[in-house]
Amino acid sequence: MIFTSEGPPIPESSLRDDLTLPQFILDAHHHLRPQRGYNRPWFIDYATGRQYDLEECRSRTFGLANALAGLYNISATIRGMLLNNHSVDYPIAIWAVHRLGAIVSGGNPSYTVSELGYQLMATKATLIIAHSACLSVAQETARKIQFPQDRIICLEPPNKLISEKTSPRAVITVEHLIERGLSDLNIAGPKFVERRLQPGEGKTKVAFLSLSSGTTGKPKAVAISHYAPISNLIQMGAYWRLNDPTVPFEERRCRDGDVSLGVLPMFRTCSVCSLHFHIYGWVIVVFLPKYTFHDFLSSITRYRITHLWLVPPQMIALIKHPDTKKYDLSHVRCVVGGAAPVSSTLELELRKVLPGASTGQGFGMTALLLTVRPWPSHIRNGTLGSAGRLITNVEAKVVKEDGTLSGYDEPGELLVRSPSLALRYENNPQATKETFQDGWLRTGDEVMFNRSGDIFIMDRTKARQRALTPHLRGYQVAPAELEGHLLGHPAVTDAGVIGVPDEYSGDLPFAFVVLEQGAAERAAKDGQEREDLRQSIAKHVSDHKVRYKWLDGGIEFLDAIPKNPSVSSIVGLVWFGLVLVVPINDLSSVRLCMI
Repeated sequence: MIFTSEGPPIPESSLRDDLTLPQFILDAHHHLRPQRGYNRPWFIDYATGRQYDLEECRSRTFGLANALAGLYNISATIRGMLLNNHSVDYPIAIWAVHRLGAIVSGGNPSYTVSELGYQLMATKATLIIAHSACLSVAQETARKIQFPQDRIICLEPPNKLISEKTSPRAVITVEHLIERGLSDLNIAGPKFVERRLQPGEGKTKVAFLSLSSGTTGKPKAVAISHYAPISNLIQMGAYWRLNDPTVPFEERRCRDGDVSLGVLPMFRTCSVCSLHFHIYGWVIVVFLPKYTFHDFLSSITRYRITHLWLVPPQMIALIKHPDTKKYDLSHVRCVVGGAAPVSSTLELELRKVLPGASTGQGFGMTALLLTVRPWPSHIRNGTLGSAGRLITNVEAKVVKEDGTLSGYDEPGELLVRSPSLALRYENNPQATKETFQDGWLRTGDEVMFNRSGDIFIMDRTKARQRALTPHLRGYQVAPAELEGHLLGHPAVTDAGVIGVPDEYSGDLPFAFVVLEQGAAERAAKDGQEREDLRQSIAKHVSDHKVRYKWLDGGIEFLDAIPKNPSVSSIVGLVWFGLVLVVPINDLSSVRLCMI
């Protein structure tokens, strides 16, 4: 059977297919979007207290776009990359690139030189915008691959200086570019003409290229149109009835004066979509530049945060860390969990810590939220342990192994159809053919619907060897990537990586390793040799991979790796990673990678 969302669908004519994302967010009005006064902050930087309202967001976006067009010729020849910590100017950079017709992708700020180098080469980037915390890695990577140093821009929150230690050479900042772009506008006029899309063009014009953690080898680039996130915002707004005047004030999902904490990694397109949802709902967003649990709690109290989007390890920390009791969290009224399943036990314990909050979880893929808990979950029916219900205009079917459709309470692989689906895997027709089939997207997840419409995520049906490892910051690990890297160690002939439970990190990477014959014989005879091999293999990973991919769970030597589904411990669904910038047609050569 085909499962659909409760409530009437949105007519296709109400989904904007003639706008880019910044045009929809900054310039247009949609009848399902709440109305608020314009003289209010949109963004707040936790570290400095700096605030941007709508008009400042528009101005800064235009200034940056004007400077990029004038100084870097981004409208014709530029390709680039963005590396980012939680900067209040991150959405400004995204919108500026989109104003120029380019594609946006986000890079992990914790990447090592080799990982960043792979992304630069894979995306053919010719411009890097990096937060100061990532600047030294960006510069070292540029030297290694002969990337022009003058093509590195610093994405730095205002009123912060770049130290010599952080930046061994002078770099231009986003703040400087914004000032220059606005100054040039007053003197010589705009350096670019913003593209206006034809009806239907938003469905094909790529907005994001998000790198996914693949089940085999290197990540794949997921192409996402402007139409997809715009549709997803409208779908969520309709499902949660954001602009419905009949909803009582105390039951509204987004109220005037609500504040959200931007704490999930912004290089993930799904996090960018949650950011845009709060802007769409006129919820103020506080940016926490660097995550520590103390700053996390302090920001919730200081800015009276009402909305939190978290990963399970962050929920566990709220429940178990003794410092939680030192803070007043009574104003938190909405918590959404994602990236891995939230158990009913975890949700019940979280409600004890946040008794005034509606809690639940969402389920989705790149740039796409498929299911959420009905709002508010303590008033409308919701089932603990479920991943919610299908949002408006999403269709789903559950397919058994024999190809027949499942009914209620019958497990199978989830296939979905939605206006917010990604377009394809860029330059990978085989992966596209396997995943995108006749308008349906195969998620590779085993699920089950009950008769109330709640969905339960049960397992991965595709590539069960992949254990998804949520980190305290919401990062995830694809074991296939680590397994491939381990094979590069001279003493390793085969490897399997799983996630082992950790109280605060969710899971830690644990490697089963098969040694080559000589190394195996030495390890069998000498305990110290065995330990030295463990340390050498661990160092092989830590020297080339970002910190959360290190083998902190341990290393175990085996004679052979079992090749069956029981090898892995599957804990969740991947929400994709990186951000790049690319145009189409006359702008087809543009790439911008943001870290």
